[in-house]
Amino acid sequence: QVRLVESGGGVVPPGQSLRLACTASESISNATWMAWYRQPPGKPREVVAVITSRGGKNYDNAVRGRFAISRDNAENVLYLQMNSLKPEDTAVYYCNIQLGKDYWGQGTQVTVSS
Repeated sequence: QVRLVESGGGVVPPGQSLRLACTASESISNATWMAWYRQPPGKPREVVAVITSRGGKNYDNAVRGRFAISRDNAENVLYLQMNSLKPEDTAVYYCNIQLGKDYWGQGTQVTVSS
């Protein structure tokens, strides 16, 4: 059973940056793909960014050019660098790993507000 722990969320004003981290309890080097999702208040969960085992990346149109997903296989960490944050980025952010089956973290709150 893989445990995922997200960190790095917080409250920031518009235009600022945050970096989220998702630390896995075991190796992620064999993960088929890894992703960040978010769930805004009162809305369903949505995919934000995906990175494949070969390093291919894809982003939701709402964050492309502002967010960057990366992975550190040596440290078993998935990152999401979020720049130029907007109020509409406010959500609970979850990491997701496909490693035989789907694993989810508990989520970290990101609030963008002046």
